[in-house]
Amino acid sequence: MTNDEFCSGERRYNAAFTLIELIVVTTVIIILTGLVLSTVGYIQKKGARARAETEIAAMSAACESYKADNGIYPRSVATDGFDPTTTNLADYNPPSRDMYGLISGDGNFDGTPDASARSYMTFKPNSLLRGDMSNPPSPSNPVTAIRDQFGNSYGYSTMKASGGANGYNPTFDLWTVADGAAGTDQTKWIKNW
Repeated sequence: MTNDEFCSGERRYNAAFTLIELIVVTTVIIILTGLVLSTVGYIQKKGARARAETEIAAMSAACESYKADNGIYPRSVATDGFDPTTTNLADYNPPSRDMYGLISGDGNFDGTPDASARSYMTFKPNSLLRGDMSNPPSPSNPVTAIRDQFGNSYGYSTMKASGGANGYNPTFDLWTVADGAAGTDQTKWIKNW
């Protein structure tokens, strides 16, 4: 600064942002990012629920077709004995597996319909639970259940149809437990009743 500038009281400022301006802009960006990310999570959950509802409708239609051909809905000892009010998600696997075998025609659970059996529904390999999820279903990696959009197996019960006291439908109960919320909190269930 020259002596004349100092005496006149003028100062030169560089054109730059202040620290407070930078903090305000960063805060606004963080808030907007949080809003967008929370919306994306909501949309993904809503999409997963819609997909599960569609799959339940398709499996219900396959069960109806099975009944039209065989006179009964797909049933086994596991589905007749499975209480739909159970809170243990691990108990869902055997009845779900039996339903898969009956409506897909895959009696040995290797991921391929048997030549002599009728298939009422085809399942994508990524919708089938098995011991090693990184490999497709095979005789050494059999299907253990039908997987929903939340990574759990679908619940399937014919307990009420077999004369049991528990159940919601007189024919069959088919549902999934969204977000792993098992038990009596049916507000999170996606179901066919």
